[in-house]
Amino acid sequence: MEDNIGSWLRCHVQFQLLKMKITMSFRLYISLFVPISEKLEICRNVLRKVVGDPFEILKVVDTLQRLCIDYYFQEEIETILRRQYVAYVAHGDCGHELHEAALRFRLLRQQGYYVPADIFENFKDEDGNFKNELSEDINGLMALYEASHLSIEGEDILDQAGIFSEQLLNAWKRHLDYNHVKVVGNTLGHPYHKSVARFMAKNFFGDYPSTNGWFNGLQQLAKIDFNVVQSMHQKEIAKISKWWRDLGLAEKLKFSRNQPLKWYICSMVSLIDPDLSDERVELTKPISLVYVIDDIFDVYGKLEELTLFTEAVNKWDFAALEPLPECMKICFKALYDTTNEISHWIWQKHGWNPIESIRMSWASLCNAFLVEAQWFASGKSPKSEEYLKNAVVSSGVHVVLVHTFFLLGQRITEQTEDLVDLMPGIISFPATILRLWDDLGSARDESQDGHDGSYIECYMKEHQGASIQEARQKVVDMIADAWKRLNKECLSPTPFPATFTKASLNIARMVPLLYSYDDNQGLPTLEEHVKSVLFESLPL
Repeated sequence: MEDNIGSWLRCHVQFQLLKMKITMSFRLYISLFVPISEKLEICRNVLRKVVGDPFEILKVVDTLQRLCIDYYFQEEIETILRRQYVAYVAHGDCGHELHEAALRFRLLRQQGYYVPADIFENFKDEDGNFKNELSEDINGLMALYEASHLSIEGEDILDQAGIFSEQLLNAWKRHLDYNHVKVVGNTLGHPYHKSVARFMAKNFFGDYPSTNGWFNGLQQLAKIDFNVVQSMHQKEIAKISKWWRDLGLAEKLKFSRNQPLKWYICSMVSLIDPDLSDERVELTKPISLVYVIDDIFDVYGKLEELTLFTEAVNKWDFAALEPLPECMKICFKALYDTTNEISHWIWQKHGWNPIESIRMSWASLCNAFLVEAQWFASGKSPKSEEYLKNAVVSSGVHVVLVHTFFLLGQRITEQTEDLVDLMPGIISFPATILRLWDDLGSARDESQDGHDGSYIECYMKEHQGASIQEARQKVVDMIADAWKRLNKECLSPTPFPATFTKASLNIARMVPLLYSYDDNQGLPTLEEHVKSVLFESLPL
């Protein structure tokens, strides 16, 4: 099968892999001998110097996050934001200037601290509208627009803030120079909270020239880190390529997709901490199998065969496979062996055997796939609500995040294990976002001819007379609502560790890139990001 990352990129990847040994040797030399520890100390000195200025230290934290080097300073950042939250609780406001208040609000909410949205009432006039003088504050408007994406249900003021700031920033673009237009455009098109930070980091190097004396030191560390992390990702791609080749499914299941690079990108985006290299490699394996099994249900198997395959997965038993085609037996064996290997890896590293939870997640996925196959075979069109409830499971997100939870190995207890099995909001909301994005109609996988149905199709049959525009707007509104619910799930207190909630958020952030197909059924935006992050180093 063709890989929808793009033919040009496939050739580029092959060429890069041929050079891998030389490249990795050079990058290893760089990572060992570039004075990264010196750059780290410079950045820590910056944090010490500006810690007494509450607004300036927030700008430093924001820059560290946008440059994707915040993982070096997690303890310092948590201390800074906890102090700012304590100060907010004591004084009851987030600042009198819009830029400062909006930035503090966003950073605190991103860290899990609940700050009520009514702090922005201070920037409204007597009629309940945002004050006219705010229209002159471009930095404040950008910060307000960014903050509006952290909204939860019922926060109408943040919806109003988003509309207000977006309208004014678009108006400003007609009067700004090229560099400032680019900065404003990036803010509107890629708000930090809903974007993949590593994909956007290069823009921050070029588009955000700063008058702050500390910016250059942070940027130098970020450039070194970018190249070192890039080398690490290339090594991970080499491992995944070998695993996929050795597994042999691409050769034995010709009807299925063959996209190991795309599957790795999903893992890379979900687990962004460079220290999680082994976890990224392991997570790519179940992601791959979700796609393969989806193709068995969607484009290959007959209903009777799919029923038996689902029964075998539920029982975790090879005996039920006897009457099935060889390719289904091969797929089940790959699933069985990979699940056991990953479970053993987790047990060795974290002392917890997750085999039952992982098996249950695969059974749930196949059950959901089978329901869709039965609908299609019968010609039945389910109610839109019934369709979405099943589609959230068939998205595969539950399988991916169950694996993620155990691979991370933090806060694993019987209670949290039971919770992930039940698909809590931290799992179901990114799954909802993924499925609805898919169903908007832009997601046409170039090599798949099966039929999954869509929410839009079910909605229009259920609501006779509704136009396609109305149905699509309904889906857009539901995606926005799912984001608000996901934002709430990430606020403290939560039973899950921050690394897991970030992985959940990152899946939601990745979705638009995975399902924004062009007229040639390619993914040009994702292609460009992959090329930039994985194969184009930064000059030091």
